[in-house]
Amino acid sequence: MRVLAAGNMYPPHSFGGYELVWRSAMRHLEARGHEVLVLTSDLDFGSSEPDDPNVRRELRLYWRRHYLPEMTAVERLRLERHNARVFQRHLRELRPDVVSWWAMGGMSLSLIERARRAGIPAVGFVHDDWLYYGPLMDGWLRPFRRRWRRLAAVADRITGIPTRVDFERAARYAFVSEATRRAAQKAGVDPPHVAIAHSGIDPAYIDPAPEREWTWSLLYVGRIDERKGVHTAVVALAHLPDAAQPDEVRAAYADADAVVFPVIWEEPWGLVPLEAMGRGRPVVATGRGGSGEYLRDGENALLFEAGDERALAQAVKRLAGDPPLRRRLREAGLETAARHTDVEFNAAVLRELEAAVQA
Repeated sequence: MRVLAAGNMYPPHSFGGYELVWRSAMRHLEARGHEVLVLTSDLDFGSSEPDDPNVRRELRLYWRRHYLPEMTAVERLRLERHNARVFQRHLRELRPDVVSWWAMGGMSLSLIERARRAGIPAVGFVHDDWLYYGPLMDGWLRPFRRRWRRLAAVADRITGIPTRVDFERAARYAFVSEATRRAAQKAGVDPPHVAIAHSGIDPAYIDPAPEREWTWSLLYVGRIDERKGVHTAVVALAHLPDAAQPDEVRAAYADADAVVFPVIWEEPWGLVPLEAMGRGRPVVATGRGGSGEYLRDGENALLFEAGDERALAQAVKRLAGDPPLRRRLREAGLETAARHTDVEFNAAVLRELEAAVQA
């Protein structure tokens, strides 16, 4: 099977779990003998890690390092034509059996419609809310949704660049969680062919560190982002004894008494709690978004109300004073982590791509 995979960022020039999951899935497909070409943006984070041989960084983004630059209509058309030429060239050269869409925020979403019009089967792997915010970031499509709505068909015909995208007919979709599917429905995208494919952790993380005496060492892993609820964890520290923070991620899990996951937004999924569970560490979390689909209060984690630093502190104190509870959470957490590895997700990716080709 020949697969063309497209998205806005791809490791090592990326900063989130979405992109790491994407790379793992592509490597799995290649290992199974499929021909894969990854088409992504020219965004450069200055990493010295070499690209995989099948990566092409040729697309241009509307998004540049957390902002949307002002662009004239001519500049937007120039960007769209560049991306269309790149995409069409790879379609001719690869002749893909299927296209897979990954994180598409800031991308030329007209490419999705272009593939649909070419009759190429496609699968969108949705691990965040790009079906909602993608059209808002797309400088070409956005005006035709409102101000230039009546000109959409004419502009499409004259420029050859799609001015509307029929998301529901353009692809099958595999959502990382029910939470992301609900978000798409709220955005008005409710495709007929949908699967839920939970992403998972590297099985190497399922390596429980020895149990340890409680030392008030808490760990947070993730970006410093308001939506991640980091401020809740920081304020909660004022209600706890002083504690040191470890440096390296995998070793840090072993060095921590518990891992906090204080997100305040509808997190699409959340791999950090699963990694912590795999390392045998109890998790204290809000359970917002996709993580609420595998976290169970008092069973495999302790949950608290998002944004409530005192509730977080109380949950930590409860863990500190109850070794049997920590042991129960450890055992249940290991079972949860074992059910959510990237082995299962990568198999689901292959399954969805094959289903699209055979449909």
